[in-house]
Amino acid sequence: SLVWAATPGMLFRKNRDSSLHSLNLSWVFGYNSSLDVHSLMDGEDRVLLYVSSHTVVIHDILRNKQYHLQGHTNVISCLCVSEDKRWVATADRGPDTLIIVWDSYSGVPVRTIFESHPEDGVCAIAISHDAKYLVTISAATVQKVCVWRWTLPTEKPLCSIELNPEFGYQDYVIFNPQNPHEFISNSKTQVIFYLWVRQSQLWDKNTAWLLSPQTFKCLVGQFSQSVFHFNNTRALTGTSAGNLVVWDMDDPRTLPEELPANPHGITATKVVSMQKESLTVLKVLESCIVTGDVKGQVKFYDGQLRLLTIYSHDKVGPIKSISFSTILRDPPARRDMSQLSDSSNSVSLTLNRNFILSTSDATMFHVATDSTNFERIMKEAEKAVNAIACHPQEPFVAVGSHCGLLKVWDYNQTHYLISRIFTEASIQCLTYDPEGYFLAAGFTDGSVYILDAISLHSICKEFQFSQGPVTHISFSHDSKYLATADENYSVTVYKRVLQNGSRCWEHLAGLDSHYKPIRSILFGVHSDSNEPRLLSLGEDRQLVEYDLNSSIKDHLVVTHRDRLEQVAVPLCLAWYPQLGTESFFLTANNCYKMKLYNTTTKICRKTVLGPTYGSPLEKIQILPKRSSADPQQHYLVYITKDKVGLQMLPVDGNPHKSSAFICHPDGVSDFAISHDGHYIFTAGGKDRTFMKWKVNLPALDAAAFLGGEDLTPFYSLLDGGREGEFFRELEDYFYYVQLCRQGIYTLENRQVSTHIPLEEIPSVMRAIGFYPSEEEIEEMINEIKFSKYVDTGEQVTEINLADFIKLYINHRPALGLSMKTIQRAFQVLGYDNKEGDKVIDRGDFLSVLQCRGEQMTEDELAECLTTLLGRRHRERGSEPDTCDPTGAAALTEEEIPAEITAETFVADILGLPIAE
Repeated sequence: SLVWAATPGMLFRKNRDSSLHSLNLSWVFGYNSSLDVHSLMDGEDRVLLYVSSHTVVIHDILRNKQYHLQGHTNVISCLCVSEDKRWVATADRGPDTLIIVWDSYSGVPVRTIFESHPEDGVCAIAISHDAKYLVTISAATVQKVCVWRWTLPTEKPLCSIELNPEFGYQDYVIFNPQNPHEFISNSKTQVIFYLWVRQSQLWDKNTAWLLSPQTFKCLVGQFSQSVFHFNNTRALTGTSAGNLVVWDMDDPRTLPEELPANPHGITATKVVSMQKESLTVLKVLESCIVTGDVKGQVKFYDGQLRLLTIYSHDKVGPIKSISFSTILRDPPARRDMSQLSDSSNSVSLTLNRNFILSTSDATMFHVATDSTNFERIMKEAEKAVNAIACHPQEPFVAVGSHCGLLKVWDYNQTHYLISRIFTEASIQCLTYDPEGYFLAAGFTDGSVYILDAISLHSICKEFQFSQGPVTHISFSHDSKYLATADENYSVTVYKRVLQNGSRCWEHLAGLDSHYKPIRSILFGVHSDSNEPRLLSLGEDRQLVEYDLNSSIKDHLVVTHRDRLEQVAVPLCLAWYPQLGTESFFLTANNCYKMKLYNTTTKICRKTVLGPTYGSPLEKIQILPKRSSADPQQHYLVYITKDKVGLQMLPVDGNPHKSSAFICHPDGVSDFAISHDGHYIFTAGGKDRTFMKWKVNLPALDAAAFLGGEDLTPFYSLLDGGREGEFFRELEDYFYYVQLCRQGIYTLENRQVSTHIPLEEIPSVMRAIGFYPSEEEIEEMINEIKFSKYVDTGEQVTEINLADFIKLYINHRPALGLSMKTIQRAFQVLGYDNKEGDKVIDRGDFLSVLQCRGEQMTEDELAECLTTLLGRRHRERGSEPDTCDPTGAAALTEEEIPAEITAETFVADILGLPIAE
């Protein structure tokens, strides 16, 4: 097998060019600085293992290569590495929690444990010295500790115990290296010792130790990490006050058959003051005790806690982890090792190990112990990464973070080019101008910087015209205008001017264009000229177009303001490729629909089902054309809440034409596309990383081909498919409409057709369970009526069954009828009754239907209610008079309660079943 034959370093010899996926993770920039970094190899090699979001990265620093261990769907919350550095165990927090054990030699996941802690996932994990056992601590309010024999194919732990919440939140755990049946954990305030004997028996040896200043007449501080002393009779705990708490563990050390009432006595014998600075890391390395602190110092002590040596550097921040090499350097020649005692010999060998430091400010150092040389090998963002942009001509990607760090990378060579730190505010958004000369940055304090794209020097003084954080920024196609949007719903425009013979920028005007958050700002080109065209789209459903030519200083002119949606909220906007005579722009809304609008009339011309991968599309862009690609084949790139994906164009609702992959489980904040269309970059926001994805278009083309042609992909979206009862019922309705059009009782010959008139679309839709609004009906009819008008000049008056199925699938609610939607409406329109339920008064209910939204006339309302409520009369054997308004009013009075709940409305009035 791959695992059996695996050797160190073979990962990077694998050929990863051939892939069956449309997007493949190529490189990960940044890492989770709150988790440990491990050194896997040393000597001439320098291979690190660290966590970036939901991915484990094995990074060969010297050869500039990465290998990614992918399997988690949530952000990895903890990890541990075996003593021989072969086995890596990772765990996450969130839905569908996983524990995965990896072989670091081959990259193979050798063991996956499902639903280990289904409540809230895992917050701490450790592996025993012999690499046979794992211990995990859950992240729930009532924490659970489990011991696993990961080499056994079972989903159940060997033993487990629940901890008293009074013990504090236990977030660190470690095995006794000399006894895999013992381990220790600590919270900020208490330490717990454990002993397990056999299956189902786990015991915390002391309920928990809580030390107060009165215990040793000194300030103890908060606990950071604990370890077992190498003499196997003591344990140590580091504290925030620079102390070490020494725990004595009574003998005997033999393992009993059964757990006695008190296996071993644990006593806190003393508190040793090591230094003033807080201790953040505590490790035992052979015959040495090693500490790391908030000032970046690494200190080595012997078994009696006597200082041996110190490693420090003024540029090292608070230490998060220390990982030692497995290969010893050659000991100094001036020492004759044969003349040293065993103890001093062991200490000397320990001090000859190089090590890797990681700090809480996202920096890694390699420390050579012979020269005390601190080599910085990585410096990444220590706060959220929200801004990303690709150069329009060169293989450069710019990334900005909330710590003010702006970095530019060469993504072909994956090496860092230049950076600049802004200390005044956090970077929120970035964009290059189309010519590649400028890089514009929007900040959280509302300021806008325009920088030279190469040197990152400011072209002009920063602008401060936005009253809130700048959320969007974009250049016009000719680089004459720069537009921004901010959290205060304002659009601001800057203009390039000539001043003293040189190009500079000035503020033109701003406008509070929207009353809800702005989702997109988009520059385009007027069809009848080469002048820039500017649009903004907000959650208020308004598409606002601006007249830049007519705008003057401090006055931004609006030419059009159009409402795009009736109920759904539009979330993103992009120009649609010119695939025919008509020009469109494309939107995606929060109901998983994508819509094409005519660029001139702003009329909705087509609605299709968008990708449904757990959350709606947040941002979209057209993938740049490749030189060797089919000129008629285009693709769309999109991000959802946590995924990045590709969509084949034209959009038609075919689910096989799109694919998506988890990129940042905690939320993807932005994305950018390389100028040649070969790579997509995603920014992970608070996970402090960004990722490079390689685009593999043939894989998506193959998936679409295998999904079938014509109606085959759409049949799978119907209940029961092509052979199901729903499809047969739809056919019956389709032909029943033809019977009704020709007359049910006619004696003339029937003219059987495959089409029905467009005006019958609403009736059939409602008959099969889709109840569109009047505006949705108009959009459906117009979509078919004008589908060929641009090409032929004629309107379509009929629709066949195949087109009707597509129309139904694309327009019906993507997730079906939702009780939550109706309950939200009652939350807005109703009030709390005496029982605490949200209700609507009967009179208000009838008034709302006649006066709000798509208003119903009194006759329409009477007819509808009589039809709906009359079924219960018919069940009782009486027939209401549908033509008598008085009878309808009496029926309403009798059948509708004075206070209507959401459940009453659905079950008793509409007559629909309520899902359990």
